[in-house]
Amino acid sequence: MTGNTQRVTVSFATFDRLKAKGVSAYKAGDYAAAKTYLIEAAECMIELAESAKTDAAGRQHEQIAAELMDLARDCDRLKHAPKGGRPRIKEKDADDGGGDASDWIVRDKPTIGFDDIAGLEDVKADIRLKMIYPLQHPEVAAKYGISLGGGVLLYGPPGTGKTMMAKAVAHEIEATFFMISPAQVLSKWVGEAEQNIRKLFDAARDEPKSIIFIDEVEALVPRRQTDSSSVMQRVVPQILQELEGFDRKAERALLFMGATNKPWMLDEAMLRPGRLDTKVYIGLPDGPARFKLLEMYLAKRPLADDVDFGVLCDRLEGYSGADIKSLADRSASIPFMEIVAGKEPRPIRMDDIMTIIAATPPSVSPADLPRYQTFDDTGK
Repeated sequence: MTGNTQRVTVSFATFDRLKAKGVSAYKAGDYAAAKTYLIEAAECMIELAESAKTDAAGRQHEQIAAELMDLARDCDRLKHAPKGGRPRIKEKDADDGGGDASDWIVRDKPTIGFDDIAGLEDVKADIRLKMIYPLQHPEVAAKYGISLGGGVLLYGPPGTGKTMMAKAVAHEIEATFFMISPAQVLSKWVGEAEQNIRKLFDAARDEPKSIIFIDEVEALVPRRQTDSSSVMQRVVPQILQELEGFDRKAERALLFMGATNKPWMLDEAMLRPGRLDTKVYIGLPDGPARFKLLEMYLAKRPLADDVDFGVLCDRLEGYSGADIKSLADRSASIPFMEIVAGKEPRPIRMDDIMTIIAATPPSVSPADLPRYQTFDDTGK
């Protein structure tokens, strides 16, 4: 075990060294040297992706490797380009240490609200109490010492609607929504990750009300003992510093929301008071929620008279919202393909849906669910 840990540590140190040399040579115009270093750094990151602790971390490593290879390929073009050609890596500004982030920090105003989310009524009530009402009634909140803004962790099995819930919160409070992936923060400009974090929070603070939402947040803030990258050693403290810097008495309210399928992989410091201290479990849909999901995804399509949502609702226990949407789409494809092949049009029948269900087990294993309950009780 000790030997393996040492190997990963050396690999991350080697990656950082090669990347730094490649970026430095690129900015200096030495594209031949830059290409060599960048390719070696990308190969190192691919190796790290293969030994990553989580799937999300592996995908993030692969994204960084892909951008480095793209940059290395660009070196061949720049070697033969007229002098004065603009490199794709921007030079640091003297005062802020990074390029313009406006191309990847995207502001959005979601149009989906709580009424568009099936079930999860207890979750909605909890979010209203902890997040929405204090923002809608700031004077009353101030009178009773209720803080504005803060951090919220949405966790649960994949496909249960965590991203939709975050967008719905933004819609309910009419907040600007910043949806960022870990790969964007960690790989943009091939470095400067902690400065990207600062720019993201600064952009959010410029809005009257804003929500920063990061999916697969465990890839950005993993348990530090499981990822010895020097990048992570800088990024985690930067995020913690930004969260500590919330001015919850200011007129500008900022919410930080993270979503994860693996909450136990998060750095424990992120779950302390003042950070992602509000934990909301987004579980599998219950009976009424499954019924509404069936209405959402099937009711507007041509259905045969034998389609019984009540029977389907019982049969789909244990399926996620994403599962149910996929089943509806695939069921509709059966009569569609028949029509394309020259047969007479017909509606979706009950046997079409049941055939798809029989061939498709739930994406979430029942054996995985107890661990979410354990996390809810212990935070681990």
